Amino acid sequence: MNTAATLPFLKMNGLGNEIVVVDLRNSAKTFTPEEVAAVAADRISRFDQMMVLHAPRTSGTLSYVRIYNADGSEAGACGNGMRCVGWFLSEGGAKDRFLVETRAGVLGTIVRDQASITVDMGEPKFGWQEIPLAEEFRDTRAIELQVGPIDNPVLHSPSVVNVGNPHAVFWVDDVEAYDLGRFGPLLENHPIFPERANISLAQVTSDASILLRTWERGAGLTLACGSAACAAAVCAARKKLTGRQVAVTLPGGALDIQWAENNRILMTGPVEFEYEGAIDFSKLTKVSV
Repeated sequence: MNTAATLPFLKMNGLGNEIVVVDLRNSAKTFTPEEVAAVAADRISRFDQMMVLHAPRTSGTLSYVRIYNADGSEAGACGNGMRCVGWFLSEGGAKDRFLVETRAGVLGTIVRDQASITVDMGEPKFGWQEIPLAEEFRDTRAIELQVGPIDNPVLHSPSVVNVGNPHAVFWVDDVEAYDLGRFGPLLENHPIFPERANISLAQVTSDASILLRTWERGAGLTLACGSAACAAAVCAARKKLTGRQVAVTLPGGALDIQWAENNRILMTGPVEFEYEGAIDFSKLTKVSV
């Protein structure tokens, strides 16, 4: 564990999704999985996702952003975290429209104010190898996966998609009627998902609204998951359950999701600044991952 220095951070949230932002654009440091997990375990710096800004890799972008889950693993996307990054860069002097890059690609951001930040989350991937799945399913609008007895499953036939991360969306009549805290880790680590998956329960309430609860890969139950909201929206539209623009309401609040005609997903929502702090590597409790 690095004990050479402390690093400043911003604690923020997007609809209750706990986010830590660390700016390493002028530093060569990178985090190890053990350091990430130790930061998440600390009471002051705990998070669902940590957004670490590095120097740009691609011309025209302001930063390359690495996204970490609380267990030390890396994610390809985090919608709530990207809105926090957008606000941070805007407060630091960036214009209201700019590009950043993640493992999922180059993403555009529009910052109107703290209550309305739009992130281009990229294009959804529906092919079974792109998600990825461990075996072939030609139609990923509903795959063969269930919880419970074969003749009376509790959950079954999820839609699957990659929106920077693998997602499985189970369609239910009542998102509160299931113990997602119990099913979530089992489904996240199911053999059908070689890279694990985010697991969501989605309840379509109109052609323009969805209720959603998510067990987030590497983080657990969360008040909000932006990429899961995007996944539910595109899967619902693909199944013709909704139109291409919906309000997705999570326990922490609502996001506006638009699956544009150019196949890009636009996510709009708020962020909240909580406080500034510093990571003291000499005082972190070592965590094995």
